[in-house]
Amino acid sequence: MRGFSPLALETARKAANLTRSDLARVAGVGIATVRRWETGESSPQVDALARVAEALKVSIGEVVRIDPDQRFPGDWRVLRGLTQPQLGALAGVSTAVVGSIERAEVALTEANAVRLGQALQISVEELRAAHERARLRPPGAPA
Repeated sequence: MRGFSPLALETARKAANLTRSDLARVAGVGIATVRRWETGESSPQVDALARVAEALKVSIGEVVRIDPDQRFPGDWRVLRGLTQPQLGALAGVSTAVVGSIERAEVALTEANAVRLGQALQISVEELRAAHERARLRPPGAPA
């Protein structure tokens, strides 16, 4: 996950006065999962991270840090705690369309920009800028 900070997660957990075990239990994830995230051994799935952030009473943006002027469409989705299928359902587009737009493999139509922007709670202009950044990313760079 782009921008995920293991240290920020550990700091938020400690600030909430929770052990790894407590956080895992409250958020419905495994203790080993929390440990792997905090040590940087693995990166979270967005839906599990959303549950953890809720348990910690923090925004996902406190543990996933990407400057607004560097965000791709997928980053905005992650910051809202949504999976691709969830975003697609909210926006009324298919999961395949969401993925293709996030990777900038297809053009961002006006209709999709409006639907996705509303679902992500960002302006069409910001979504278009994020899509353009994803389109211009270096070869091999994740979107």
